[in-house]
Amino acid sequence: MLLAIDTATNFAGLALWGEGQVWAEETWRSVMAHSVELVPRIHRMLNTHQVAVESLSGIAVSLGPGSFTGLRIGFAAAKGMALPHRLPLIGIATLDAVAYPFQNPDQPVWAIIQAGRRRIGVACYHQADDLWTQVVSPTLTTVDGLCQMATVPATFVGEIDDDAATHLKTQLGSGAIIPSPALRLRRAACLAELAAVRLAANDVDDLAGLMPMYLQTPEGKPLATVGDTPDQR
Repeated sequence: MLLAIDTATNFAGLALWGEGQVWAEETWRSVMAHSVELVPRIHRMLNTHQVAVESLSGIAVSLGPGSFTGLRIGFAAAKGMALPHRLPLIGIATLDAVAYPFQNPDQPVWAIIQAGRRRIGVACYHQADDLWTQVVSPTLTTVDGLCQMATVPATFVGEIDDDAATHLKTQLGSGAIIPSPALRLRRAACLAELAAVRLAANDVDDLAGLMPMYLQTPEGKPLATVGDTPDQR
């Protein structure tokens, strides 16, 4: 049984994966409360399914990009369980999990997370030579900046609020395909499935060396930016 932990943004998630299927999944909105909400929810999920931490086959954690506080809390929980029980740890990039359910050979997929101050983190994926590939690396931008980067037709998924959806459709037209909020929501089950594939191949990360991925410094300065200024949309 593999436990997946995602606290990269204000939308957090947990999933249990075993025997080739999802056993349990939970997604919730957590605003500045990851530290008090995460561990009790992990305990509840494990207890509900009578799974002991030491019996887990591995732990998956969202690598980011995401918020500093959220990612640190997720990493602390994942490493805190993995280290004493010598469990394999697998880090999965947040935007990889966002795009994963939308693999489409015909058009690119833009995965989006909210980054605060009207900014978003984005990456683009496309199928090339039968291989699902990240063709634009994680980048900090705005919705206007994304409109400048993207070509259509394309699918846009992840943390897209009503204003952003309207803006994308206005700027890019009918070629901007935006699934419904329920479909485009980031899911911990996708994180778990990606990690299960790696675990089966014994492709695990170094417990001590695995670190979160950020798009900005702790002071809020961008590490990689495309498009217009943070105050615009």
